[in-house]
Amino acid sequence: MRARTLSFGLYGDERDLAWARNLVREAVTSRSARLVEEKIAHTVLGSELTTADVYGFLAEQWAVEHPGESSGERVPVELSVRLVCSRRTWWAIRKAVIKALCPEGPRPHTCRVPWIAA
Repeated sequence: MRARTLSFGLYGDERDLAWARNLVREAVTSRSARLVEEKIAHTVLGSELTTADVYGFLAEQWAVEHPGESSGERVPVELSVRLVCSRRTWWAIRKAVIKALCPEGPRPHTCRVPWIAA
């Protein structure tokens, strides 16, 4: 077992981010992994770039999917978690979080929170 990082770019407000964090925690709890650290960042880890620089396209996606609506308090952020688990468990957790973020799968639809697996 070793520490592994799981990161997602998200465009949401506090309520959306709490929802996404809960999805990650549920996925970790249901598998044999230990959550070591959880961080919501406004700069990309290991870089001087802001999350707006890297994930700004998520704001554009939201605007296209919600024409005429205000984005309110939404901002692009990176949700990053450090887990202690096997590689197989890391993949299973990543897959579970992606499925929870986007239950409709690859067919065209609007996700609750625009996201990308980083």
